Amino acid sequence: MQAENFIVREPLVNSQERVLGYELSWQKPTLERRKPDEAEIVSLAKFVADQLNNTDSGALLGDQILFIEAAPGLLGHEAICALPPKGTILAVRGEDLDDEAALPAIQEARGKGYGVSLRGANIAGVDKSLLSQFTHIEVPIGAANFAPQVQYFRSLNLASVRMVARQVETWQAYDVCAQIGLYAFVGNLHLTPRPGNHSRDLNPAQTMILQLMDMVRKNADIKELESILKRDAALSYKLLRYINSAGFGLGCEIQSLKHAVTMLGYSPLYRWLALLLATATTTGYSPVLMQTAVIRGRFAELLGSSYLPRNEAENLFVAGMFSLLDKLLGVPMEDVLEKIQLSESVTQALLSREGIYGPFLAMAEACELNSAEVDAMATSLCISARQVNEAQMSALAWAQSIKL
Repeated sequence: MQAENFIVREPLVNSQERVLGYELSWQKPTLERRKPDEAEIVSLAKFVADQLNNTDSGALLGDQILFIEAAPGLLGHEAICALPPKGTILAVRGEDLDDEAALPAIQEARGKGYGVSLRGANIAGVDKSLLSQFTHIEVPIGAANFAPQVQYFRSLNLASVRMVARQVETWQAYDVCAQIGLYAFVGNLHLTPRPGNHSRDLNPAQTMILQLMDMVRKNADIKELESILKRDAALSYKLLRYINSAGFGLGCEIQSLKHAVTMLGYSPLYRWLALLLATATTTGYSPVLMQTAVIRGRFAELLGSSYLPRNEAENLFVAGMFSLLDKLLGVPMEDVLEKIQLSESVTQALLSREGIYGPFLAMAEACELNSAEVDAMATSLCISARQVNEAQMSALAWAQSIKL
């Protein structure tokens, strides 16, 4: 299955909009939430386990968690057991609890250290002793009995069990979850603008970073760059922290901007300034959106790395990051592009998803959206589904290594 289908991820977000983890599933041609069959469950678990046991992607989980749907009868399958217990949540459906073998299978998985989540059940009809076996209980926020289920869950006082809201499709619904302390699977909600008025002006820190980016693009003297960056010690600290992140794989600690340019050259420095720009907002910074931008940039870069020269692939990272810059900064894309000088190819990708970078950026976006066009896009780029899936998992791991 992993050789012909595409991974889809959905962020799990807390009340501060921070990403706690993801649900991973195979792409479906429609938005239906049908139960995956045994072959799909096994193939997904095997693929994810292979990636997590790969040294290049081994940092994927970090402090985050992954939800993967399973079935009680498969909890002991070798493909499931190959997943690392720490950080892995196996989701089972309420309809499967009628199987008398379900409880022993769930208890065995819990004994091995796996989390187990209950999905699609009316918890009022489930025995409390059985509910206590789970680490998470998932409830659709649009369900007619959502509020009663939340109240009932709280009355049970199960301190070791978290309730998670599913199908959170509006910011108003997310805010309800945040107010009552629920985690939320947000789908693509974070890619839509938050209601409210946003300033069309960049703040002083963003203006300074744009100046530095323009200077780097023109290969300005390092002393000139340092003189600008010294005006803001906090920005200087954050930039060096990014550069020293494990994601760059350096064997020594970078002590200064001059040291960074000596070790890395000017081209990689541009990407770290792009990261710095995206986090320098003072108008409702969204951690989930920031992490998505980092993943999208790295994902697009990896998709193009086998087909483009290294410096061109690095530009793909900037294009991917900047494709969400308008939402990150709360400034319209046209205004952003007026204030920063980008190459014609990057600008073309951002505005129309065309040119040398456009198809790779569009591919990365489509994978976030569970789009039926992904297969055709991959075919047109001569990229296999497995290559796409591996690039996305590697991008998730890389984003985990960045100290945002």
